[in-house]
Amino acid sequence: MLLALDTSTRTVGLALYDGAQVVAETIWTGTDFHTVELAPAVSDTLKRSGTDISKIQVLAVATGPGSFTGLRIGMALAKGLALARNLPLIGVPTLDFLAAGQPVGDYPLAAVLRAGRGRLAVGWYKASKGTWQPTGMELLTAAELAQRIESATVICGELTEDERRLLGRKRKIALLASPAASLRRPGFLAECAWRRWQTGKVDDPATLAPIYLHHGDPIPE
Repeated sequence: MLLALDTSTRTVGLALYDGAQVVAETIWTGTDFHTVELAPAVSDTLKRSGTDISKIQVLAVATGPGSFTGLRIGMALAKGLALARNLPLIGVPTLDFLAAGQPVGDYPLAAVLRAGRGRLAVGWYKASKGTWQPTGMELLTAAELAQRIESATVICGELTEDERRLLGRKRKIALLASPAASLRRPGFLAECAWRRWQTGKVDDPATLAPIYLHHGDPIPE
């Protein structure tokens, strides 16, 4: 059984996954009280699934980008469990598993999440061999993102009503996923981590660190 934790933003998610199915999945919008909410939510999810922490064999955690405090809280709990119970730990970039939840199509994908101060962390992806492959990541406002969209591009993730309206003005090329389709599901975090675990790709809890973006950062190639 794999336990996945995502505290990248105020949208928090937990999932239990056994390699064949998502056994449990919990998503809620918090109030920046991740420290208070997270551990009880894990305990409650385990209990409702008829299992306990002793059955967990591997841990997954979202590595960001996202909220500085939120990421630290999620990673602290994941690392604490990994070290206390001698469990393998896999970190997965948040935008990667957000993208993994979108159907692979002919158009490129922009996966976004809230990054504070009215900005968005934007991950760019292209389809290759049936999966989304990352091509870059940067910090943009919604207006800057709209300017970057020059050809048909699918956009998914955390967007306010105003941001959706702004991007919707380019409706012929800015192809907005619905709010439900844009939800960042921890089940996809679990699936991504499980695949890495099966190939022996695990992280060192001592060195695993969150991904943070700063305005003006270059786009990685």
